[in-house]
Amino acid sequence: MHLAIGLLAGSLVAVMSVTGVLMAFERQITEQADGFHIVAGATALGPEKLLENPAFLKNAPSAVIFERDPVKPVAFQFGKDKSTFCNPYTGESIGEGNTSVRGFFKFILSWHRWLGREGASQETGKAVIGIANLLFLFLVVSGVFLWFPKRWTRPAFKAVTLIQTRLKGRSRDWNWHNVFGFWAAIPLLVIVTSGTVISHLWATNLVFRIAGETPPPKGEKKKPQKSSLPENRAGLDAALAAVKVANPAWQSIQLQLPFTKSATFTVADSHRGRPDLRRQVTVDLTTSAILKSEGFEAMSTGRQARTWIRWIHTGEAGGIAGQTIAGLAAAASAVLVWTGFALSWRRFFKKRTTA
Repeated sequence: MHLAIGLLAGSLVAVMSVTGVLMAFERQITEQADGFHIVAGATALGPEKLLENPAFLKNAPSAVIFERDPVKPVAFQFGKDKSTFCNPYTGESIGEGNTSVRGFFKFILSWHRWLGREGASQETGKAVIGIANLLFLFLVVSGVFLWFPKRWTRPAFKAVTLIQTRLKGRSRDWNWHNVFGFWAAIPLLVIVTSGTVISHLWATNLVFRIAGETPPPKGEKKKPQKSSLPENRAGLDAALAAVKVANPAWQSIQLQLPFTKSATFTVADSHRGRPDLRRQVTVDLTTSAILKSEGFEAMSTGRQARTWIRWIHTGEAGGIAGQTIAGLAAAASAVLVWTGFALSWRRFFKKRTTA
């Protein structure tokens, strides 16, 4: 069964693995490629002044992100696919970053999630990836079972845990398949299991049921609507200042747009892979009083688990170390596909020669 399913799903597993490796450090690579050079000034501009840019009057951004790092730009988000940046001290637009690199990662992500499909066929690609993820999960579990040596001797254990550099051909492929599978088994099990939850609604519902909760109803996809900024933006600067005072450990603050009489800010005290260090703060724009401040602890157990799973899947929950482990595990799975196909080729197609 391991062999048959490996041959059936191997190409799809290879796609998920290679794209996973390429995206392991997407955020760091993109930030480096953007190459913004900002000189820290005396005082950064507030959202009231920054939103006076005429470009936002027709097509308003959906969010504005302020960074604590004094040499990082302010980011304006337009939905999920577009961002533009400006100098936090002058308000001058500095472009959309390195669009080639950002476009490359967007292309890789489309293959990782939907096999590169777009439009109506995107759901088909997503379904195929979801099925491949389940088959990958079976390969990981069955591979762990098949890995165990028939005899627990030192040479037998060494043969399936350490690379033997002198081996060639089938022996080398068998050695690599077992060694890479052994060292990557646990991270791959975590990545593929979390991927199953992300890919399948029934798996997400199972997370809530295990937590003793009723799964949330499936939400309908909202069509993006064009919004415009309110003419009166008074109070935004004072509201942002109040949020900073109330959250002294903040690293980034995202202002959600549009707003009415109050504004909602998402405050992160760490990198984006730590949902437990993020909270939503609502501020009255007239009085600058904080009306509501909800953190991770306000979520139900099932919602907390589901939120963690998204960041565990990419390794970002563990910062750079987690991203490295996830990237290496994805690379190991690509090796497993290659050696698995090589072993199968020699088993079924290559003619055996006699000495």
